[in-house]
Amino acid sequence: MTEEHKKILEMLASKKISVEEAERLLNALGEPESGSAGPTGGKPSWKYLRVLVEPGPGGEGVDKVNIRIPMKLIRAGLKWAALIPKYAQKDVNKALQDKGIDLDFSQIKPEDLQDILTNLDELTVDVDGREKVRIFCE
Repeated sequence: MTEEHKKILEMLASKKISVEEAERLLNALGEPESGSAGPTGGKPSWKYLRVLVEPGPGGEGVDKVNIRIPMKLIRAGLKWAALIPKYAQKDVNKALQDKGIDLDFSQIKPEDLQDILTNLDELTVDVDGREKVRIFCE
């Protein structure tokens, strides 16, 4: 828990602010930046989604791939997806389906993302013995 979160809770406990004001302030601060349990009921709050592609045996000359995506960017993307106008959502979903992605971004909520990441644990995919793809949160 950050110092700012503690101060807000102390102000609430001493009745300097109302519950509604405390909630508004906590929402404005967002989630704590630590990798420890956050305000989501003990669920971890990660900073990054990592995708690593490592060459398998005999792939010494092949480049490694190391992608680190900030979770704030992913969460912001979900919020932006909700802003797609209703008349355009059908076209977006069809374009995704044409690419083999059966997903409706307007239906994904932040808590769904948290559940996906919690259940992701550490995913490792062996690609025909040539490469190993690891996906995990940190």
